[in-house]
Amino acid sequence: MKKILILSASFGEGHNSAARGIRDGLARVAPNSEIELRDLFAETYGALNEFIRRSYLGLINRWPRSWGYVYRWLDRKNNFDKDFARFSRLKNHFASWLERFQPDVVVSTFPPYPYLLQQISRSNRTCKSVVVVTDSITVNAIWYRCEAEFFLVPNEQSAAVVRTGGIALDKIRIFGFPVNPKFADLAQNGQRSRREPSDVDGWPERGTSREASHQSTSENSRHVLYVINAGTRHAPELVDKLLDLEINLTVTVGHNDRVRRAIELVARNRRIDILGWTDQLPRLLCQSHLLIGKAGGATVQETIAAGCPMIINHIVSGQEEGNAQLIVETNSGAIARSPAEVITQVRRAFAGNASQWREWRTNISRLSRPRASLEIAQFLLSI
Repeated sequence: MKKILILSASFGEGHNSAARGIRDGLARVAPNSEIELRDLFAETYGALNEFIRRSYLGLINRWPRSWGYVYRWLDRKNNFDKDFARFSRLKNHFASWLERFQPDVVVSTFPPYPYLLQQISRSNRTCKSVVVVTDSITVNAIWYRCEAEFFLVPNEQSAAVVRTGGIALDKIRIFGFPVNPKFADLAQNGQRSRREPSDVDGWPERGTSREASHQSTSENSRHVLYVINAGTRHAPELVDKLLDLEINLTVTVGHNDRVRRAIELVARNRRIDILGWTDQLPRLLCQSHLLIGKAGGATVQETIAAGCPMIINHIVSGQEEGNAQLIVETNSGAIARSPAEVITQVRRAFAGNASQWREWRTNISRLSRPRASLEIAQFLLSI
């Protein structure tokens, strides 16, 4: 029976999303295998880790461009081993897990773990080390300047960066990002075959009656999903502008009650679905024609898995630049940093018999690998 230890950390949702996807994929493929998913940073440092985590998330969400300086500094470093040698408490906790669980494979979705694993067991490591890269194109060197048996990357663009960084070809595997297996279920059941958006070119102006607007919205299927998890300052303004368009709008606000109240205020009596935290994002993405959201690793890869074109309205300098670049370079969506630019892109997507949207959808569908977590699970069981 295979024992697999999956390690993550809550410094960005991409790490946790990938870890959960692999865990759930393994549970599907090999329900009798022993799987542990741990955040050793949180377990070791407790309140201190939470303070640093909140500070990091506050920095990248409020001043997204400032993180780029730190990111590029990390990319130039060559002495990560020396830096991680100072984490003695973390290494002791890690070592206790290795001794107690004795995994066959250690899967790391957060970059420090492979360095720590190597320092703990330099001469007698019996488990395989597998690194799961969660970023695209702008892959920081911290991901691959470590020792590991395999590096799993989401796409060919990221594989090229890792190869250029000196990793041998036989150590690199391209499976796609390990999204929730629900995406594979939805694809298999044909629920990604969303209805074509409205063929009507006209857009109503502010002041259209509720009755006329409701009737037109029902007849014209243009489903837009706006996921608010960053850039919240402009969110009410954007929702207000989106509600002037003839679309079916769904907005997710997570646990942010302040944003929910602000959205409800600008929505007034207009047609909108406002959701808090939800585990239904795979279904929502597969039913939507467009996603508006930040260029996070998990968000971009989930919209790719769903075959749903994306309008990116928030980018953290560094790792998220590559995610945005992937969408733009493959012509699978657009970048729009202001509410006015977002509205322009939404109009453009659906204008002229939705020709731009159809082009985006065709291109993003070519990237889609909704079975990635299941294929990664099978691979881990085979090594």
